[in-house]
Amino acid sequence: MAKILIIDDERAIRSTLREILEYEDYLVEDVDNGIDGLGLIEKNDYDLVLCDIKMNRMDGMEVLSEGLVIKPDLPFIMISGHGTVETAVEASKKGAFDFISKPPDLNRLLITVRNALDRGSLVTETRVLKRKVSKVRPILGNSQPIIKIKETIERVAPTDARVLITGANGSGKELVARWLHEKSHRSHAPLIEVNCAAIPSELIESELFGHEKGSFTSAVKQRIGKFESASGGTLFLDEIGDMSQSAQSKVLRALQESKITRVGGEREIEVDVRVVAATNKDLLKEIELGNFRMDLYHRLSVILIHVPPLSERKDDIALLTQNFLEEVCNDYGMPSKKISDEAIEALKALPWTGNIRELRNMIERLIILSDKVITDSDVKAFANPSVAEFSVNGTAPAPQTDYDQFTNFQEYKDFAEREYIKFKLEKNNWNVSKTADDIDIQRSHLYSKIEKFGLKRGE
Repeated sequence: MAKILIIDDERAIRSTLREILEYEDYLVEDVDNGIDGLGLIEKNDYDLVLCDIKMNRMDGMEVLSEGLVIKPDLPFIMISGHGTVETAVEASKKGAFDFISKPPDLNRLLITVRNALDRGSLVTETRVLKRKVSKVRPILGNSQPIIKIKETIERVAPTDARVLITGANGSGKELVARWLHEKSHRSHAPLIEVNCAAIPSELIESELFGHEKGSFTSAVKQRIGKFESASGGTLFLDEIGDMSQSAQSKVLRALQESKITRVGGEREIEVDVRVVAATNKDLLKEIELGNFRMDLYHRLSVILIHVPPLSERKDDIALLTQNFLEEVCNDYGMPSKKISDEAIEALKALPWTGNIRELRNMIERLIILSDKVITDSDVKAFANPSVAEFSVNGTAPAPQTDYDQFTNFQEYKDFAEREYIKFKLEKNNWNVSKTADDIDIQRSHLYSKIEKFGLKRGE
């Protein structure tokens, strides 16, 4: 229910407005002067303020100005018995949502109030959505390599120094790049990302520098490249080790001169871009093989940040796991699950070839397939579907299932579902109600599955 504050020194006007608005189911408070009104605005959360312009002690325009300093998104509707176009314009310039003359027309008042409340809701929703979209995940971990990365970001981010981030796939290079941008003086401008490995070599130059209409067969109109789009902000060149030699030379020139030329164009365009690059390759070896320019490497690597693989920071797995548990459960709208200490140790023993990305996917799988508390048995059964058993001391896993027996994906899905339901039923001594509750499906649905897969007790 919307909460409205009325500020007016005329008792009759306050009483009339309160009666009308309360009849429409709004919560209403009123006060007879601007000073007390500002005090209420500071202490309470109102959705709308109706404020008279001509008042004793403090003018309504002053209340408007100071009120918007306290609550910038709070809609104000100004009211005056001496309304003129000039007054309405002045109120709008100061930030008022609308202006109404006394005595207020009932229909116009209610429409204006509804519109102001709708606008206030939209402003709040937009602010929340922007915060969600722009929110950068924290860099989680207390291991020495992660502490060093955080310290480096704090030192380097406020400068315009170019940074080269190295590390395996899934280790978190993109997150480091985002924090370098977030903590820089360029954070108000865009962070533009380019995955050099995902763009064909013949298109990478157009992607980076743009092109003029008619510069090649499919260039039906002019296109702005990523360097121009990122001007004033940060350009993140991911997997730069896969960039073509031709594009490398143009990137080098752009870094040297802060100028670019569109494909098919002749005019030089100045750009103000901070470049952060990342790669999963050993660029020094690529230089030896003739695949990467040494001069570009030195231009990019003013600061080097290496992100270690998860196998080198296993002490962080507990913290990462807890974070992913909360994150995934929130995404699915389900109660948060717990994980046992033994399960954490089991996770630490796994070979993490996919790094942080792999860990998150495993936690998501465990949340879906496990009970309220994830155990080490769950980790053994579900963490890696291609592994039957693994040793806690880190010895090599042994294959569980002959996957050649399945002719298509649906056959494997049915097999996995059958084995999972059978395991749960046996674990609960074939108590169908408890099993249905454990795996979060309806009992009738579980009976259908038992019949479909031909499961029998003591099988």
